[in-house]
Amino acid sequence: MNRAGRLFVLALVGALLLAGCGRNMAEQPRVGPLQATPFFADGSGNRAPLEGTVSRERGAIDPVFFTGQRDGGLVTELPIELTYDLLLRGQERYDIFCSMCHGYTGAGDGMVVRRGFPQPASFHDQRLLDASVGYYFNAMTNGFGRMYSYAGRIPAEDRWAIAAYVKALQLSQNATIDDVPADVRRALELEGTEGSIR
Repeated sequence: MNRAGRLFVLALVGALLLAGCGRNMAEQPRVGPLQATPFFADGSGNRAPLEGTVSRERGAIDPVFFTGQRDGGLVTELPIELTYDLLLRGQERYDIFCSMCHGYTGAGDGMVVRRGFPQPASFHDQRLLDASVGYYFNAMTNGFGRMYSYAGRIPAEDRWAIAAYVKALQLSQNATIDDVPADVRRALELEGTEGSIR
């Protein structure tokens, strides 16, 4: 094949390749908002959300639950029911997301701190003992100091569970005998007496 023949074949192959490049994906049929369409039985292109659909504008559902704020201030009580399962979930999530910096007891002595990362404040400092549950939710949601936001990593319900667990953790490390219910205290005293006799 001579040079002119090769150029002709090359031009033909190039033309065929270019003919295969259409704008089908860019110019595909679609239905615009509120536009009529024969595709659906009711003739409307506007579809109702499926049952159970949650709006992406989650704050409109329950702003307190998703922001941790009411009337411009941080909430002082959980917006969800405090249960044993919630505390267990909070402990599990705390161990995964928080313990590496804050430590398992909340003293700010996590593994990354032992490796040279700056130490966060202890949850047992008076300033944080006095902080509301909304404060902890807000810190996880928006970040605080060197801690980045966990809003994209931890769902809101789990952030509330962690906040509840932190408050329980504070109570466990700072409890006195007066915090123990009277009937449990009596049982502990009896158990201690029996133990000393043996």
